[in-house]
Amino acid sequence: MQDFLHKLPQFIGNHVALAALFAILLVAVIVVQIGLLFSKTKELTPAGLTQLINRDSPLLIDLSAIADYEKMHVPGARHVLMSQFDPENKELTKAKELPVVVMDKDGNGNSTKAAQRLVKAGFQKVYFLGGGVLAWHQAQLPVAKGNK
Repeated sequence: MQDFLHKLPQFIGNHVALAALFAILLVAVIVVQIGLLFSKTKELTPAGLTQLINRDSPLLIDLSAIADYEKMHVPGARHVLMSQFDPENKELTKAKELPVVVMDKDGNGNSTKAAQRLVKAGFQKVYFLGGGVLAWHQAQLPVAKGNK
């Protein structure tokens, strides 16, 4: 170990670009983790969503494209197009005290944006499904088909 620490400054001097890249990546990982720690939205796994459904009866909002929603969605999820998603909607504001879970097809975009918008609108218990409906399906949990 002492040999490693003794040679480290020499390695850094010989590989400045690698050392700088390592430092940048380390800082980026730390910033992302701190952001997740203090985020007011929480990511759920399919198993976590199952527990939440069984325990608290959350409002489920699916932001997938209509064709994807009709192919498969989490049972009980309401379909809303992202272009029509409005946290200030009268029906939605009635659910401010309920847990709200937003999801999309693959968990890469709309669900996290929508969750952040809900937090800004004053919702307290906001979650998003990590991996989206595809993760739910891959966990071999039941899916509904059609538009209901």
